[in-house]
Amino acid sequence: MTTVKTKLNLTKRLIEDLPRPAKGKRAYYYDMKVRGLGIALTDKGTVTFIVYRKIDGRPERITLGRYPDLSIENARSKACEVNSQIGQGNNPNKEKAELRAEFSFKELFDLYLERYAKPHKKSWKNDADQYRLYLSQWDKRKISSIYKSDVETLHAKIGKDHGHYAANRVLSQLSIMFNKAKSWGWNGDNPAVGVKKFREISRERFLQGDELTHFFKALAEENNRNLANFFMISLLTGARKSNVLSMQWENISFSQATWKIPETKNGTSQLVHLSQESLAILEECIKTRKNEWVFPSQTSKSGHLEEPKTAWKRILRRANLQDLRLHDLRRTLGSWQAATGANSYVIGKSLGHKTQQATAIYARLNIDPVRESVNRATGAMLEAAGLKPVTEKVVPFK
Repeated sequence: MTTVKTKLNLTKRLIEDLPRPAKGKRAYYYDMKVRGLGIALTDKGTVTFIVYRKIDGRPERITLGRYPDLSIENARSKACEVNSQIGQGNNPNKEKAELRAEFSFKELFDLYLERYAKPHKKSWKNDADQYRLYLSQWDKRKISSIYKSDVETLHAKIGKDHGHYAANRVLSQLSIMFNKAKSWGWNGDNPAVGVKKFREISRERFLQGDELTHFFKALAEENNRNLANFFMISLLTGARKSNVLSMQWENISFSQATWKIPETKNGTSQLVHLSQESLAILEECIKTRKNEWVFPSQTSKSGHLEEPKTAWKRILRRANLQDLRLHDLRRTLGSWQAATGANSYVIGKSLGHKTQQATAIYARLNIDPVRESVNRATGAMLEAAGLKPVTEKVVPFK
């Protein structure tokens, strides 16, 4: 039975000083800062955070957690999430009831993907790929039947077969999925908690001078010029694979020798300097332009290249190169920039790195020292491979 309904600016001290209601009764106090957030205080002194809202015209009381295990700040954050779900037409209480009815692991993943990963993560497709490759074997299992020992066994197997980095990423995804299940009302334990991650060693692989000779030769012998050009642009710009794959003509300026990436992994745009070698390759590409994509594909849904794994393996086999990943091309440009005298801030700007330490300095840098550094590194790579750098200025193709 409700005895009090009062709006207050909830603080730790205020909550602890509130008078207890009469025996058998419950008092409700509501926060002035976040819509619907309140506390339910029992005669025994138990304090529970709630959100009280009307959903589809009916009053709903959503339980968030008990104080002090749940702090006021975290309760406000959770209440905002609940309000967001309600604003999107969802009923959090209904979700809790569904999870209590014992979801299968596949159902939990689908819920995680649609209600968390897609709205909040630019890399949600990576989560989907990881699930397909490593976790789909648990599709039909009830989430309560997955134990810590299962996660440890899977983590060890992925580490052995696919590497420590892949194993640790899957472990992190599992942990987030089960934490989300708990926040949505599931009462089980997170089986990923306490599973020790593998120690990761920072990768330092990049193309050395003698390897560049074989790499360029293999690219020159590649019959699919679209793919060969893709790999060369990846190397010469140091851009991330996803950005090069979705490169569009409208973002390239031949006159300014730049490529604007509208949105990077960091959520910001990036201006990439294009060396004369890069411009020469792009001039070749534009002669056979089919659509808005620089690297088009007739078979993909997107209209551009999506996953050049087969071609990459073919290039490595032809060049007799071992343990080289596509991402190592990005590291190769940065390494040759460092070898030709560029400082870490110039390298970071050219590769689109975003760190707190460098932010202030990035703001004072213009593209000129980056342009000079990329040109110097590109020239050094070509020279090491026994090739002649492009010296003539490339003009826009007409």
